[in-house]
Amino acid sequence: MDSPSSSSTQAQSSVMPSATQEISTPVSESWWKEASVYQIYPSSFKDSNGDGIGDIPGVIEKLDYFKNLGVDIVWLCPVYPSPQVDMGYDVADYCDIDPQYGTMADVERLIEGLHSRGLKLLMDLVVNHTSDQHKWFRESKSSKDSPYRDWYIWRKPRYDENGERQPPNNWSSYFGGSAWEYDSASDEYYLHLFAKEQPDLNWEHAPVRDAVHDIIRFWLDKGVDGFRMDVINFISKQDGLPDATVKIPGAKFQWGDEHYACGPRLHEYLQDIGKILKEYNAFSVGEMPAVQDPKEVIKSVGESRGELNMIFNFEIVDMDHGDGGKFSPHKWEMQDLKKIVNKWQTFMYKNKGWNALYLENHDQARTVSRWASDKPAYRALSAKMLSTFLCLQSGTVFVYQGQELGMANMPADWEMTEHRDLETLNHWEE
Repeated sequence: MDSPSSSSTQAQSSVMPSATQEISTPVSESWWKEASVYQIYPSSFKDSNGDGIGDIPGVIEKLDYFKNLGVDIVWLCPVYPSPQVDMGYDVADYCDIDPQYGTMADVERLIEGLHSRGLKLLMDLVVNHTSDQHKWFRESKSSKDSPYRDWYIWRKPRYDENGERQPPNNWSSYFGGSAWEYDSASDEYYLHLFAKEQPDLNWEHAPVRDAVHDIIRFWLDKGVDGFRMDVINFISKQDGLPDATVKIPGAKFQWGDEHYACGPRLHEYLQDIGKILKEYNAFSVGEMPAVQDPKEVIKSVGESRGELNMIFNFEIVDMDHGDGGKFSPHKWEMQDLKKIVNKWQTFMYKNKGWNALYLENHDQARTVSRWASDKPAYRALSAKMLSTFLCLQSGTVFVYQGQELGMANMPADWEMTEHRDLETLNHWEE
């Protein structure tokens, strides 16, 4: 490759900012900006009683491990009572603990043990939807006249040209099929963006918002230091719930995220939550899928907005997804990754936002298998390479349990009976 001419070099220097210019905007200080987070999926982390299920006492046994690892925050995935249709992300009671994981006293011991070591606890807050076994939904479903009816999103059916009953719109569930489930007793459908056992809450209904605020205060008063908020940008739906644009020709149901990802009242709702978190100096990270527009993201994490501290952006972990999602692979180049990283590092710095840095979590494949090599000769090198890439960026680092060990995917030749992921199982059945 020829060296650039002097005129070309001069032209480049006239438009490129100097190193001094690049760091001229000061970054404000916050405790969570200098922290790292370790994510625990409790059922598969540490089993303390030999029943084959990880539990909170098992987490407590590893407190010194977290301290020695150098992390600052432990993120505990849902441990609330749940039918476990979606591994705890179908919550049946927000203010109690599932017996398979332990007791409220165990959580209190966990908080005390973390705080005594200078560590903090992040809990999962799953409030786009509940379990269909939650008392709110059971009451809502019991009668059209129930005071809880409007706590969820109910709609009358549509009928096609043949008089056949159809769902209220063409939205697809993220777990396959329609996002609507028919209730014959009331002749209405309820919305579930995920499993049919996970009905969406109606955030337009003020008592729902009040109940969520009470849940947040309950855990903050217990000593929890913040929340990871599950699909929090889905809580506000567009008025009228219109049909989704057809993006997958021939498919009966379509992704409807254009009508609920960062919906019309999202920021109003997040600002209400932000006011509560500010009272406690609590930390927040929002999971925000289906959003890649930086201008939309900064509305949620901008320093002056009073909403979230940071979000999980999906652009990197979705870069190998095709039109059909994670099960339709898309080939990517290193340049694609570089562009995404540069985009978000530059944008967040210039606009006083903050990045949540992650490559793995309970929804993602192990990166040494996915993007590098998990062969014995290369696994450790691959893990170190990916860790270096992650940790040298600006932002708060999130590490998924086992990522620090370079854990790989489960062997490809294992039977489907070994899988527990609902999305994977539904796709396999389809």
